[in-house]
Amino acid sequence: MSTIPELAPGGGTTAPPSGVTAIVLPGSGSDDRFVRAAFQAPLGALGIPLVAPVPERGGRLVAGYRSALDDALGTALRKPAGTVVVGGISLGAHVAAAWAAERLGEDPGAASALAGLLLALPAWTGPPGDAPAALAARVTAAQVRRGGVAAAVAQARAGAPSWLAAELARAWQGFGAGLADALDAAAAEPGPAPQALRTLDVPAGIAGLRDDPVHPLARARHWQRLLPRAALVVSALDPVGADPAVLGRATLLGWLRARTSPPRISRDGGAGRASRPR
Repeated sequence: MSTIPELAPGGGTTAPPSGVTAIVLPGSGSDDRFVRAAFQAPLGALGIPLVAPVPERGGRLVAGYRSALDDALGTALRKPAGTVVVGGISLGAHVAAAWAAERLGEDPGAASALAGLLLALPAWTGPPGDAPAALAARVTAAQVRRGGVAAAVAQARAGAPSWLAAELARAWQGFGAGLADALDAAAAEPGPAPQALRTLDVPAGIAGLRDDPVHPLARARHWQRLLPRAALVVSALDPVGADPAVLGRATLLGWLRARTSPPRISRDGGAGRASRPR
């Protein structure tokens, strides 16, 4: 059973601002259906609508995510008091955080429309290198090219929890012939650099799983230390398998807690600046 509490203002959190929309990106080899299973009900409990982009089926995976984020920000800026919370799962969290740092660097006025970050299961920082998630994506891409999607699914069923293997099998079939290229694009995509994370002075909720070897909890803790205003909520694989909304609730609870966090100074080799309450 999950130990993540139900979402409700109070208990050290504050209600989210009105007019906010959340855009949440899928992870590598995953899709919008899993994003909705994880985030739609928890966001709905807070009155926040969800935008879950359908991933591009090929090498334009990351470009499609970035385009969806641009569209969401543009829509928010055109609305009176419109704001967005952006984020994703694994690769989606990487793309959202890197995109946010770039947009705020290019246009500080965009900060008025960015209400925070929802970062579930970060897998690496900077170049992917030999991070477990990047290695897994490369291996799966090679399996798909050698034996097709069915062979990759069979390998996943042999080495992953049954619920995760079933979820991957469903999502991978949707990618079809574009799966290998999408996985290679994900494995080659740099995560946000440490300095980029340090510049993101917005509330950030991070979710980590204590027993996930592909997304080590140490990576989530590293992101928490780098981000000026971040709260980490930890769960485990089995509760997420029983109810994917556990992952969304954990991430959102972190965001709500981060919104009330006091200013602090980065102690991870950062710029040594205090974050500003919002």
